[in-house]
Amino acid sequence: MTGTHPIEPAALRLDGTIVAAGRRTPAGCVVLVGDRIGYAGRAADLPPELAAAAVPPPGWDRDVLLLPGLVDIHHHGGAGAEYGPDAAAGRRAAAHHRAHGSTTLVGSLVSNLPDQLVAGVAATSALVAAGELEGVHLEGPFLSHARRGAQNPAALTDVDPALVERLVAAAQRAGAPEALVQMTFAPERPGADALPAELARHGIIGAIGHTDACEAQARTAIEQVVAGAARDGRALATHLFNGMRPLHHRDPGPVAAALSAARRGELVAEVIGDGAHLDAGLVAMLFELLGPDSIALITDALSACGMPPGRYTLGELDIVVDEQVCRLADGDSLAGSIATMLDVLRWVTTA
Repeated sequence: MTGTHPIEPAALRLDGTIVAAGRRTPAGCVVLVGDRIGYAGRAADLPPELAAAAVPPPGWDRDVLLLPGLVDIHHHGGAGAEYGPDAAAGRRAAAHHRAHGSTTLVGSLVSNLPDQLVAGVAATSALVAAGELEGVHLEGPFLSHARRGAQNPAALTDVDPALVERLVAAAQRAGAPEALVQMTFAPERPGADALPAELARHGIIGAIGHTDACEAQARTAIEQVVAGAARDGRALATHLFNGMRPLHHRDPGPVAAALSAARRGELVAEVIGDGAHLDAGLVAMLFELLGPDSIALITDALSACGMPPGRYTLGELDIVVDEQVCRLADGDSLAGSIATMLDVLRWVTTA
């Protein structure tokens, strides 16, 4: 894994073990030239002109892992701010996660009443147009009341194609016609059978989640998403195991449908790797059964990420946060996390 970039006056050299593209490169070296990566590969292969120009930061420890920028396809905020109608707040949230290693970010919007959701899409899509986010994830509002978790019950509704059109139009007006990249929905909601095709028409990936569907309903929804996806496209399962009917040997539910589809290479399962939502043994089992290509580690981070314990909000709901866990203020339901993707990687690789 090597590459070079034209030399500029200042270059920064970072030595360590490079972990990228499925392999480790001991005695590796990354050279930053301005705001670009000028070289990444074995230190022994560093071109002489770069070696002469690049200097390490003071006190740099070579006994480190050098990782590419991380990807988080499901997070709601950070640094006391969340994605929604306030674009400045969304900008602060994105900056917090970039500062902690996540360079590709999909901003997630929780369920809200139609006008507020449209405003949230407009503001967040503007961040996509500005290059601060890769896309927008709509987590609702076509979700199950029974498995709503930290979703506002007053905002949940049956599938409404007209609302989908309004949301797409809001992204277009914001200058990012392809900003909406995924939408979580409950397959058992009335009208959900036509939703995957409607989403595919706009280039939006369907994700099953916050669902009380039986296995057959979930399987059918996944098949519909895959059928409408672009070549080699996959469906998604939003934070697998969380916010859905649990796996039972006489009622396998959506978990079984998602696992089977992921095993076939037709679905990517989101996994919240914060140490609170899933047991470490279960996560290890998922990697053994599905392999890393069918798993997307996510944070599901809230505005409280990077903040001290206290009371925060997620959309219209009040959240209580301690040093490790976020919960609804009026119940015991988990409500996202306070993790960054670096926290997730550390937990998944060491737990």
